[in-house]
Amino acid sequence: MEAVAEGLWGLADYAERRGEVGKAVKCLEAVVQGPTSLLPMVEVKTRLRIATLLLRHSHSVTAAKSHLERSHLLLNSIPSSFDLKFRCSSLLSHCYHLIGAIASQKNILHRALDLASSSPAASSDPIAVKLWSCNFYAQLANALIIEGDFRNSVSSLDSGFRFAAELGYPELEMFFATSILHVHLMQWEDESTVERAVNNCDRAWASIPLDRQKGCLGLLFYNELLHIFYCLRTCDYKGVAEHVERLDNAMKADSEKSQSIRELTRELDALDQRLSQPDLHSRDKSVLSKKQAQLQEQLKSMTFGNLPGPLEPDQYVNIKQLWGDKLELAPPPMNGEWLPRNAVYALVDLMVVVSGRPKGLFKECSKRIESGMLIVQDELVKLGITDSVKEVDLQHSAIWMAGVYLMLLMQFLENKVAVDLTRSEFVEAQEALVQMKKWFMRFPTILQACESVIEMLRGQYAHSVGCYSEATFHYIEAAKITESKSMQAMCQIYAAVSYICIGDADSSAQALDLIGPVYRMIDSFTGVREKTCVLFAYGLLLMRQHDLQEARNRLARGLQLTHSHLGNLQLVAQYLTILGSLALALHDTAQAREILRSSLTLAKKLTDIPTQIWVLSVLTALYQELGERGNEMENAEYQRKKVEDLQKRLADAHSSIHHIELIDKAKLELQNYHELDVKRALGSSMGVNLDIPESVGLSTPLPTSSSRLVDLDTGRRGKRKL
Repeated sequence: MEAVAEGLWGLADYAERRGEVGKAVKCLEAVVQGPTSLLPMVEVKTRLRIATLLLRHSHSVTAAKSHLERSHLLLNSIPSSFDLKFRCSSLLSHCYHLIGAIASQKNILHRALDLASSSPAASSDPIAVKLWSCNFYAQLANALIIEGDFRNSVSSLDSGFRFAAELGYPELEMFFATSILHVHLMQWEDESTVERAVNNCDRAWASIPLDRQKGCLGLLFYNELLHIFYCLRTCDYKGVAEHVERLDNAMKADSEKSQSIRELTRELDALDQRLSQPDLHSRDKSVLSKKQAQLQEQLKSMTFGNLPGPLEPDQYVNIKQLWGDKLELAPPPMNGEWLPRNAVYALVDLMVVVSGRPKGLFKECSKRIESGMLIVQDELVKLGITDSVKEVDLQHSAIWMAGVYLMLLMQFLENKVAVDLTRSEFVEAQEALVQMKKWFMRFPTILQACESVIEMLRGQYAHSVGCYSEATFHYIEAAKITESKSMQAMCQIYAAVSYICIGDADSSAQALDLIGPVYRMIDSFTGVREKTCVLFAYGLLLMRQHDLQEARNRLARGLQLTHSHLGNLQLVAQYLTILGSLALALHDTAQAREILRSSLTLAKKLTDIPTQIWVLSVLTALYQELGERGNEMENAEYQRKKVEDLQKRLADAHSSIHHIELIDKAKLELQNYHELDVKRALGSSMGVNLDIPESVGLSTPLPTSSSRLVDLDTGRRGKRKL
């Protein structure tokens, strides 16, 4: 029977090399389903091979689990064979992870670690045992994250890091250093702990020789993205830009390389077909074989570097099947992967948007939003997520990957809403926001974190089109839904600005009730985002109360922080506009002229029509006071054209079929499906809230006339976000 098994193994190898995975599995199943009893080792090796193929090429997780559980049982009675035992435990852990059986996964991993620490195993092959221990610690950390056990997850990763250091394997040390940073970014107990984790990543990366760093593309992407998340959280936007540039350059180079590899594999496939023709002349065959060898050498050089020897058939198959998908973070037996290549590409596009949007680089942002959404939508189709599919229809094993792409899609749509609102493209913003609502209704548990964002965006839309009462409702609802202290604070600030724009005494009192608590705790937030925004709102309220000098002091402080740390041009423009108005009210006309011209320049760059109108109205008042009749008339005419443009856009928005749906004072009604299972599956992503800064920004009141400061408080026309 052993001879038959070896023959069927060979046929399975041949079928797999030809890409006929189904035939390979059938050959292997014939071994274990035969009438003759097999030696335990033969059965174990066959079942492990079947399970590997099923996990790599299909969604048959349950079948793979059955083969692995049978193998694990057989291996318990076989002495030594540690490599097979470790391999079986690792694959079985992965199966339990895919089906959400976290308790079973933790149990198998603890047993594997106990076996690895035993004297017989440790003395059999110390290096291999330490590598397998790294594998098990990494999987255990992931399982603990799903349960929200951050402390023990970090402890597990620390153990893996120590083994990697003992092995003198800097790439593996880097894998654990980045994983530890990721957990700290998720938990964020205190900034100093996260900063130490960032520094550890920098040291670990620097310890990898430069020539070997080129082969660590997955780690490069992972490390740079984690650094960006950290910089966003700490409002280090200069650091964000530097990391985004490195990330974008790496993605472009990798994309070009991927394209070259795909072209080479297509050419090799065509050569294989021609060489398989039975009537091929020997001379032609010789020429084609020589060409084939040259192409294979090129392919080997591009994918395996200076690996000695010819390209093996299984390596060639591996390139064709896996290139363009995996960005591995660690070598075998880890084979760690954070996200597939296309998900990383989409995330890079998103980071370019996040970095460029506050600077007003809307053309590039729109291009990247379109590019990223196209990637995401293609991947969702591959996962079977079409227009009719809902959360309840997903297989458990597909939930995590679907969650990754759905969250990316929502982030792109959120940024599209922000760009469209900034440019007063209200109808386009409506459409993107309605898309967000529809996706959320179909996948309410996977996208649960997006509910507060959608409510906040509904508030921003309502405020932008002058529906301030509706805006306050949605902002306050968004603050109720989220558990994020930062999000709660920002929504309270947004709501306060909307109340200020309503303009009556009661609304001003409600605005103060919202601003006061946030202002008192501004030093408790990481970074300066909340501080700059609450200073803006507070200054606006002080203007309303005619405390002009104190308003000027608060606003000047907020402008300095915004300019130095955030680099958000819209917020800067609106700070400048208010300060210009204050300067005029305090009869400092020289400063008012200088400030307002700077503000108008920024507002034009952003195509921010409401802020342009606001600046123009104050400039008209300035020219009136200075008696500059020509400038006053020219300015007023330009303002009139801008007002007409804005009114047309507002009319289009109000007449849209989506307008009432979006501003309606009603929460989203939804139904959670298999919430517990979905949350368990999503926990495996070790995902971090991107905490996008200034997702939509603040809005400011737009004057209806040019009669200076008092009218800034009573204007009711469409507002603009910062």
